[in-house]
Amino acid sequence: QVQLVESGGGLVQAGGSLRLSCAASGRTFSTYTMGWFRQARGMDREFVAAITWSGGNTYYADSVKGRFTISRDIAKNTVYLQMNSLKPEDTAVYYCAATTTRMSSLYTSASIYGGWGQGTQVTVSS
Repeated sequence: QVQLVESGGGLVQAGGSLRLSCAASGRTFSTYTMGWFRQARGMDREFVAAITWSGGNTYYADSVKGRFTISRDIAKNTVYLQMNSLKPEDTAVYYCAATTTRMSSLYTSASIYGGWGQGTQVTVSS
């Protein structure tokens, strides 16, 4: 069982930056793909980005491509989400999760992930 803890959220003005962290523990992570999702109030949880733990392959939602960067530090068992050029529509609770699925076409689906953290709030003011 993997345990995940997110941190790094906060209040930022439009155009600003934040870096989210997801600290993982409980299992070896070489077989996991890690994902970031977000959920705005009253909306469904949506895919943001994913990274394969072993190979470092990355995947992004179109809405964040070119602005967000997902990365991982294997030694620290931590995944990061660097968010630049933030927009008010990026406001949401951000979650990280893990999956052992290796079909990249499924990485945008929240249903294949587990070990969800408690989330961290990101608020972007206009």
